[in-house]
Amino acid sequence: MKVIFQQIASVGLSLLVLLSTVSWTVEKHMCMGRTMDIALFTGAEGCGLDDALSVMGDEAMDNQCCDDESFTLEGQDNLKLSITDLDLEQQVFLVAFNQSYLDLFVPVEELPIPHEKYPPPLLVKDIHILDQVFLI
Repeated sequence: MKVIFQQIASVGLSLLVLLSTVSWTVEKHMCMGRTMDIALFTGAEGCGLDDALSVMGDEAMDNQCCDDESFTLEGQDNLKLSITDLDLEQQVFLVAFNQSYLDLFVPVEELPIPHEKYPPPLLVKDIHILDQVFLI
């Protein structure tokens, strides 16, 4: 189970790095207010109205109804972080977190006894007999 979880986590993290470093471009062709084509990474195909106007010979008519929109999301180029990029509060938190996390793995020489200094209560009456509860 642990091996499967590690493999899923490593694939997920590698996909996260890949998706955050790639630049995404989405192009959209709209004709008369309706979306005709959406393309990812490439140019969107037109609706054919420009070709029809050129065949008809109306070069003077401007194509007022078609519109191309493009949206680009730039990926990260600099993935190297250094300790000097962090604020003082972030550095203090990072050092304290690492220290407390690493202290979890320090081997303990002997296990502590939680109630070593507290004596058990004195029994005045036998509770099993009073409540008629017997362990079988």
